[in-house]
Amino acid sequence: MSQVFLCSERVQLRAPELSDLDFMYHIENDTRLWSVSACKVPYSRYLLQQYIETNTHDLYVDKQLRLMIVDRLEDKVVGAVDLFDFNPSDRKCEVGVVVDHSARNRGYAREALSLVRDYASGMLGLHQLYAYVFVDNDVANRLFASCAFNSVADLSDWVFYHNCYHDVRLYQCLLP
Repeated sequence: MSQVFLCSERVQLRAPELSDLDFMYHIENDTRLWSVSACKVPYSRYLLQQYIETNTHDLYVDKQLRLMIVDRLEDKVVGAVDLFDFNPSDRKCEVGVVVDHSARNRGYAREALSLVRDYASGMLGLHQLYAYVFVDNDVANRLFASCAFNSVADLSDWVFYHNCYHDVRLYQCLLP
């Protein structure tokens, strides 16, 4: 029997659609999330719509891939998982996940990371995923540790945010 990717009993990961525009606008412009994002400027609906309409959703072409986290039972988008900083020669990629505040602590991020990990290995042929997590973000540290990511280093003064430096923990998941 062949493996089914990007879908569990409760969660589905899928490419962004125009109907996701308001959700993406909400998370991209939530300044509370900017500390863990590479981008620290607001996005317009126009730019996000262009992204949805013009992105190929092919990691090898775009060097990034955003997948929406959908609660299959409620048919509702609850978050997004991103593969980015893709290095095709080394077959590695950074991963990030965000779940809307209203849907947190329900296991969506854990299921999404598990699904994207299996997809990255089984379909995309990646060798490893990695993530940087603030050392003091207990929830995110527990999340990555519970999803077969190993803590491999603490990096001092790695991120400058709110006029001070913050330490991050590097997590790595070697894929089969």
